Amino acid sequence: MSTRKVKNILISQPKPSSEESPYYDIAEKYNLELHFYPFIKVDRLSVKEFRQQRINITDFTAIVFTSRTAVDKFFSICEEMKIVIPEDMKYFCISETVALYLQKYIVYRKRKIFFSQSGKIEGLNNPFTKHSKEKFLFPVPEEHNDEVTQFLDKKKLTYTKSVMYRTVSSDFPADEKMDYDMIIFFSPLGIQSLVKNFPDYKQGDAAIGCFGSATAKAVEDAGLRLDCEAPQPEYPSMVAALDTFLKENHKSHNN
Repeated sequence: MSTRKVKNILISQPKPSSEESPYYDIAEKYNLELHFYPFIKVDRLSVKEFRQQRINITDFTAIVFTSRTAVDKFFSICEEMKIVIPEDMKYFCISETVALYLQKYIVYRKRKIFFSQSGKIEGLNNPFTKHSKEKFLFPVPEEHNDEVTQFLDKKKLTYTKSVMYRTVSSDFPADEKMDYDMIIFFSPLGIQSLVKNFPDYKQGDAAIGCFGSATAKAVEDAGLRLDCEAPQPEYPSMVAALDTFLKENHKSHNN
């Protein structure tokens, strides 16, 4: 089925904090109305749920962080449980961005914060080797892959995984009709949220775009038609893929 002319798009992310988002450039270029609404949100586990894991945070001498969300949820639990993190706690971060984010909660001292230059866990190989006797705590979301733990196992490190947060469907206003010319998704959970919140959703001639191969599979598994996918060799970003799609879409409807 060919898609209708796209005049409005729902982007399943929070509204950009800056007016300089490339999505606004696209909107101006094609005279579009943009809507931003995240289909998923991240909830921290309750203290009661955390306690059921029988983990004593102060038993650990080091923490592995793979995202800023993990940092937020970890310190939120500590604050609610009135846990004081020892001054000599060491932090091992997946990237410099995550490491710098720690400044929101602690005094940044280089001697106790290590980060991967590559954004991959392997980039922490040397610090892990140097500090292999530490007891590591690894805060994770409820759904996570084992890439990091496989590396920690390979390094023969003593670590404990602790689930501290989960991704859940957002709540939508009761009058939301989900009648957009195009919707863009960024994770399989976003698709699950659409199906859960709008079980009667019919795509018809509306377009669906997505980022990532796992999201693309989720679109197809839900019985929906995928019209615009990134990344591709010729357009690595969602914005570039969208630009190409809209160019063709408007051209076909203007003829």
